[in-house]
Amino acid sequence: MVSRINFVECGGNSAPLYNKDPVEANVQAIHGLVSCSEWTGVRLSTLLEETGILPEAKWLLAEGADGPSMNRSIPKAKALDDAMIALYQNGERIAPSNGYPMRLLVPGYEGNMNVKWLHRIKLVESPVMAINETMQYTYRVAGPKVWQFFFPMEVKSFITHPSPGLTLKQPGFYEISGLAYSGNGRIAKVMVSADGGKSWGEAALDAPVLSKALTRFRMPWRWDGQPVVLQSRAWDEAGNIQPTREEMFAERGAPKVNVPVTAFPMGHMNVITSWAIDPKGDIKHVYA
Repeated sequence: MVSRINFVECGGNSAPLYNKDPVEANVQAIHGLVSCSEWTGVRLSTLLEETGILPEAKWLLAEGADGPSMNRSIPKAKALDDAMIALYQNGERIAPSNGYPMRLLVPGYEGNMNVKWLHRIKLVESPVMAINETMQYTYRVAGPKVWQFFFPMEVKSFITHPSPGLTLKQPGFYEISGLAYSGNGRIAKVMVSADGGKSWGEAALDAPVLSKALTRFRMPWRWDGQPVVLQSRAWDEAGNIQPTREEMFAERGAPKVNVPVTAFPMGHMNVITSWAIDPKGDIKHVYA
């Protein structure tokens, strides 16, 4: 068995940012569908080496034992890279709600591909076109198109302190802190702005900075009591940069509606998040 630390993020995490107008919610409601754990189990490549792989097999089907029968097509290359049959989470047997007795771990890929209650793996020649990769978990781009098989969760960061729900009591020194991660590897750097993106400073990263794991960033900051807008922007080791809203929507089309915070149909949202602080120290979500 092997152990590794990886994040798991829902494909729909941060989807409230697709809303036409800023959703008034805290950082947990907007960005909270992500976790990071130490996973222990058997590498999927070890099992596949034992069974053998026919040359025509390019994908595998991972099937769960849950009622809806969650199943996803996984590229063979990912299966032979860092995928794992996970048996333990943070040193304990995986909890029933998290997939006991075993689940698939595909580091960096969208959360639903980490199939829980795993009971079958089948090598196949092509994707099985399950409901979870055709009608669901496809992502729109500009024009009458959608993306299928768009697996890695893209580089992202957001500030957790200060953030909505907290109040700055008075001017003075504070620590800006948040989380950054990427499904394509390690975080290379995080930049922080206190003026809505006009100027930036590089934040310190807490060690260890691990691949496909949450990384804490920090920066000391003096608030003078004037209105400010806090932002963070992350880069990963693969050269990917967290996009602005304008950059993302130029590619995928701009949002046109407002929907409840719990009912967003789209995912893979990783644009820069902005928190506005007014002279009273109150903090709210804004678009900047």
